[in-house]
Formats: sequence, structure tokens, C-alpha cells
Amino acid sequence: MLSGVGPRVHLMKHGIKPLVDQPMVGKGMGDNPMNALFVPSPSPVEVSLIQVVGITKFDSYIEAASGLSFSYGWTRKFFEGVLNFLNETNLSPTTFSTQSIEDMLRSMDPLLNATTRAGVILQKVSGPMSRGHLELRNTNPYDNPSVRFNYFQEPEDLRKCVQGLSTIIKVINTKAFSKFRYLDMSVPRLLNLMLSVPTNLRPRHMTATFNLEQFCTDTVMTIWHYHGGCQVGRVVDKNYRVFGVDALRVIDGSTFLKSPGTNPQATVMMLGRYMGQMILREKAAYAKRKSHKKQE
Repeated sequence: MLSGVGPRVHLMKHGIKPLVDQPMVGKGMGDNPMNALFVPSPSPVEVSLIQVVGITKFDSYIEAASGLSFSYGWTRKFFEGVLNFLNETNLSPTTFSTQSIEDMLRSMDPLLNATTRAGVILQKVSGPMSRGHLELRNTNPYDNPSVRFNYFQEPEDLRKCVQGLSTIIKVINTKAFSKFRYLDMSVPRLLNLMLSVPTNLRPRHMTATFNLEQFCTDTVMTIWHYHGGCQVGRVVDKNYRVFGVDALRVIDGSTFLKSPGTNPQATVMMLGRYMGQMILREKAAYAKRKSHKKQE
């Protein structure tokens, strides 16, 4: 968009000369919504990143990690970003104060250093139907754009979230899991614990403790698997060349129609290597044809 490839009206609004009117740039943005339960454990647990993944029949991934303060770490990073944004833009939202967030972060410090006896079980909706869009906030290339993912806009995504959380609750209630859960830590208490962690800026509802649909909506967060915006067939062709532009390709997660598996990193790296090899072969073939013409 900053280079003049994108929706004409949007580019002109920011004073950018449209070189290619491409209305689909920035459209079809997706992100897999994540909801988690933080489970304190009465006994020490192994320090582990996400290693166990359950793939359900209803297209949600159940993932587990342990021994790290994931909920608080994510929250701290999130709100540090919020504070930086507010300080840079001189905004003062009415829903919360920056002072209260700073106080909250300070109060978390002991928890950040004392949560090795805990685990996180999360569910991620795979292939969400809900889609959003990306727009420019300004023409500064160092600023983040404005992105809206529209989590749970489609009822099907919310249904999958409820099924995923229901599966997590079944796991927590099993005999095998009992040694990793305090006897007095009921499921409603675990839900309330998660509701007390400000994972997003959405308001909390009292009914969320007993209504998993409301819990999904209130505690949804990103799992950082953004995709879409320059999709194959809409912005780029099957060889990842940008429609209407010579000698320009987009080869990254923005070309994906959906995010593959649990983490797209390996897929993005594989795509980059595959296309890199293809470009090298194309160059070699072109050089060979040019050499033959000279000989003729």
C-alpha cells in the first residue's frame, strides 16, 4: 500500500499516488482466535513450551505448556505495547487508565517469578471463517497498520471455541490430571482466574463464568498466526507474482488462505525456500535460452 498498490480510494486518502488499483490488498485478514485456562498446580511441573497438541474432529487444536507464566507474560507484553501506543498518540481511553495498568503490572512481578507450578491449556480455532482487513493508519513505514480480525464474527468459530474449552474442561476433570490441580480449584474458579487476567481490552461479564460462549468472547486473544491480505488468486497468482505489477512477488504468510497446523513458521520457511529455488531455476533457464539465441 505504501508503494501505491492497493485500494485506490484508501491510498488517495493518505496522499499516496495509486500505481495499481488493487482492492483486495489488505482484505481477507485472518487470525486463529485463542482462549486459554491457566491451571495452578500443587506440585512442581516440567518447564515446557508447547509440545503436546491434540487435533480435534471439530477443527480446534488443544495445546498445552507448563512451568512458565504464560498468561502473565503475554499480558505484560500486551499492555506494555498498549502503554507505548497511548504514550505515542496521547490517547486517554475511558475504559481504563494507564496508571491502573502500571499498578497491575507491578503487582504481577511476584507472580512472574513464582508460577513454575502451573500450566496453560489452550484451544485454537483452526481455519476461522471470520475475516477482517488491514488499513494504513498513516504513511510512516515504521508504524503498525490498523488491523481488524473480527474474532467470532461468524457463529461457527464461536461454536468451535466452546467445543474446544469443553474438551479442556473434560481433561482437567480427569483422574490423570488430578495431581496437577488443587482440590478446591473448581472449573468456575479456573474460569474466574482467567477472567481476572486482562488478556484484551474487552469488558468482562459476570455470566462468563457459567457461559462458555461469553467466556470465549471476553477472553479471546491472538495466537500470532496472522494470515491473509495478499492471498493467492486475489492479489498474487499461483507463482506469487502480484497481479498488475512486473517483477514483484509476495512470499509470506499474507498469501495464505488459512494458517497451517499449529505454528506457520516452518511452512513459511518451506515456501520461501521452494520459491527461491523456483526463481533460480527460472533465471537459469532464461540465461540458457538467451545463450542459445546468441549462438544462432
